[in-house]
Amino acid sequence: MTIFEKATREKFRYPSTKGLLTTEQLWELPLTAKSGFSLDDVAKTVNAELKAIDTESFVATETNAAKATLETKLEVVKHVIAIRLAEDQAAKAAAAKKLEKEKLLAVLGRKQDAVLENLTEAELLARINNL
Repeated sequence: MTIFEKATREKFRYPSTKGLLTTEQLWELPLTAKSGFSLDDVAKTVNAELKAIDTESFVATETNAAKATLETKLEVVKHVIAIRLAEDQAAKAAAAKKLEKEKLLAVLGRKQDAVLENLTEAELLARINNL
């Protein structure tokens, strides 16, 4: 079972300043925010909850079900963060490529204009007549 299947089947809820969030709502959160309503803040809260129940016992033989759930919740949030970071990096790379292409097209246009400016009157008339 994937972590997302587990998260949706068990209806995981994640703490936030606006109340409990569903797994689906994690995708809508910003990576970071000043308001304390971001994926980073959700991950920190889940991690703090996990650390709070993760007290080591030398005699307990049963596994803590809440610990397993919190570990899976944290994995879900970390997975969403990783995908969102990759998407942000891809968007920045695409924007940089677009800007570079626009610059190159502008330079090309100026060079083509310069070539046309250097044509003689006869060459210009010949090109106009060919159109």
